[in-house]
Amino acid sequence: MAEFAFEPGPEVSLAPGESGKEISGRSPWRIAGRRFLRDRLSLAALALFIVILIGSLLAPVYAHHVAHTDPFVSNLSGTTVVNGKTVQVIQAQTSGLGLGSIPIGPTWHSNYFIGADSQGRDVMARVFYGGRASLQIGIVSAVICSVLALGLALLAGFFRGWTDSVLSRIMDLIWAFPVYLLAISLATVLLTKPALHWGPFTISSSSLWVPTLIIAIVYIPYVYRPIRGQVLSVREKEYIEAGVSQGASNLRLMFSDILPNVLSTVIVLLPLMIATTILCCCR
Repeated sequence: MAEFAFEPGPEVSLAPGESGKEISGRSPWRIAGRRFLRDRLSLAALALFIVILIGSLLAPVYAHHVAHTDPFVSNLSGTTVVNGKTVQVIQAQTSGLGLGSIPIGPTWHSNYFIGADSQGRDVMARVFYGGRASLQIGIVSAVICSVLALGLALLAGFFRGWTDSVLSRIMDLIWAFPVYLLAISLATVLLTKPALHWGPFTISSSSLWVPTLIIAIVYIPYVYRPIRGQVLSVREKEYIEAGVSQGASNLRLMFSDILPNVLSTVIVLLPLMIATTILCCCR
């Protein structure tokens, strides 16, 4: 019996140093996992991300049990111990004219590992809390953005016609504004009210939900466009026409036939949107 060598199709590309036999008969997830585990740079980036994630999630533990300080309260008259000596967190300046004061700098021999700010607050604790807030806002806003964009894209791509025209023009209107200008405008309107009321839900103006919802709204068009194109493509497939001819309902066609075929696009866009929304909330 003749032996046939594995020839990857046009949709499969071999990584450097990889043979066709190594990916023959394997699922895309197993191929991706194998390539990821062989990439040292990717593993190092993952380890660094895990360290940042753990540090951000444990920000309260670090602040109360390591730094022994409240990073949100001024500590102008506070003290700390450096090499067994008690020193002021805000120290009088001795160089130059000797006027003013300077916060304690980075030192591994005190609780202030990377120093204090001008208010005497621990910088490392504030960095951890800032990372925690950035992760919360970035991940939640990216998920909300992707879910809303997916729902609107399903409606526009499936029903087409006036539905597609109206939704696409609304997305064009949002897209026409610069991202940060639109976000600032929405924040100005929302933050002028002491609280936001949507039915049974009440959100205070100081809640993290306000920037989360603003960022989610302004980035909807960026996710909506590629998903809508994918829905329009799947809508023309033969099995969709067969379902229509057999009397399948619109909900069944949308959620049983079209949705599973566009989820891969959402999975690819979601990590990109998480990175984008984290950068947006940091600015």
